[in-house]
Amino acid sequence: MKYRNLIFTALAALLLLAACSDDDSFTTSTSRLLTFSTDTVRLDTVFSNVPSPRRDMWVYNRSGEGIRCTNIRLERGNQSGFRVNVDGTYLGASSGYQTNQVELRDKDSLRVFVEVTTPYNHAGKPNLVDDNLIFTLESGVVQKVNLNVYSWDAQLLRDVKISRDSVLSSGATPIIIYGGITVDEGATLTIAAGTKLYFHADAGIDVFGRLNILGNADENVVLRGDRIDRMFDYLPYDGVSGQWRGIRFHETSYDNWLQFADIHSTFDGIVADSSDVSRLKLTLHSSTIHNCQGYGLRSVNSRIHLINSQITNTLRDCLCVDGGWAEVNACTLAQFYPFDALRGVALRFLSTNFDLQQFVCENSLVTGYSEVEMMGEQGRDEAVFNYAFSHCIIRDTTNINYVDTVNIFKKVVFENDEDTSAIYGRKHFVNIDTKNLRYDFRLDSLSTAIGKADPATSPENDRQGRRRDEKPDIGAFEFFGSKNE
Repeated sequence: MKYRNLIFTALAALLLLAACSDDDSFTTSTSRLLTFSTDTVRLDTVFSNVPSPRRDMWVYNRSGEGIRCTNIRLERGNQSGFRVNVDGTYLGASSGYQTNQVELRDKDSLRVFVEVTTPYNHAGKPNLVDDNLIFTLESGVVQKVNLNVYSWDAQLLRDVKISRDSVLSSGATPIIIYGGITVDEGATLTIAAGTKLYFHADAGIDVFGRLNILGNADENVVLRGDRIDRMFDYLPYDGVSGQWRGIRFHETSYDNWLQFADIHSTFDGIVADSSDVSRLKLTLHSSTIHNCQGYGLRSVNSRIHLINSQITNTLRDCLCVDGGWAEVNACTLAQFYPFDALRGVALRFLSTNFDLQQFVCENSLVTGYSEVEMMGEQGRDEAVFNYAFSHCIIRDTTNINYVDTVNIFKKVVFENDEDTSAIYGRKHFVNIDTKNLRYDFRLDSLSTAIGKADPATSPENDRQGRRRDEKPDIGAFEFFGSKNE
């Protein structure tokens, strides 16, 4: 028994010595190299002087022997704005932007985190900023990983308060909004054509006075989130809903005019609070509200006018009119929200909380995924619930559940599955690619909306500012190919 124990102890000791010998062996052979998960860490595009999101990479030793890095350093030190952490060690100023004697045994790995805050480049456009992470091996071999980012100068504004009539214009320089914009009662904020506002996560526009957005067909005003990097390779953050708060018109706000505005990737695109229905609260003209994590446009007991506008892809309803007065002409309301199956409808009008004094919808296309994309709700028996539709296409496979008279629905097509050449009403549009999240709501040549609008009431121009012909099309966009007689 003692003999067996002695043999076992001796074997264990030999194995331990062999293991220690292997683990502690570091090669100086120039043929033994590190392997990287990527040879370039790209951080997309960032705004100058604004910290970037973090990226990471892996460093592997698959050489068959231990490798010692005598030095790992940032080549340009503090000149590029990159910040690097190597397996828990920050390469900062106190260490000379380097770390020494980093060991990777065979089949070992370490993780590297990279961020950047770039200096202003004064170039007027995105400018390439790069650096190299240098790995110097004990063998003398030098390996490197490139770090790069495009840096774009921007103007940063925080907690903007408009207390008198003001004009906001960005020109070629984008404006980043932190905290939000508040337009006081009695003041008017005008946003000039071509302006691009990038809102941080909790920022939005609160209007107690008046807001004018004066884009044109060639230079839309763009309101969007401030993330200009990507969530995934195929999905930029600009294509993700809920990136900023949106616009809210409070009770005291009237006579707001938004033309050629592109409002997207918000929580709620626009909310209009209850107000005096005898006064016009909002005109939305030739504009787009797209990809919202709440409502596209929610009007509560207000007077609004929508013309030539696209409201699409929202978690809740694209357009919700809760009482008040609304006129909708030549609009595209399409519900293809991709991020949640429990989405709202393209159009909802109701008198649950307030009288719906009048809802008029003309020359408009209402469609989406579901069998029913329009809901009318009279919440109280005594409530005023007035509505009228003319020259519209509405996706409703149930053949409507409203009072169906010629006076309320004039030349309206209630579209069902048999009416379409492709499922979910997709035939109307140039591109509804839910897999890659690409959407183009201009009319396709197959659309039955072509040539079906009322020439007497259809707007002269479409969403893109192009003149409609003598047989105008239903929806915000005019089709300019060959039209069937």
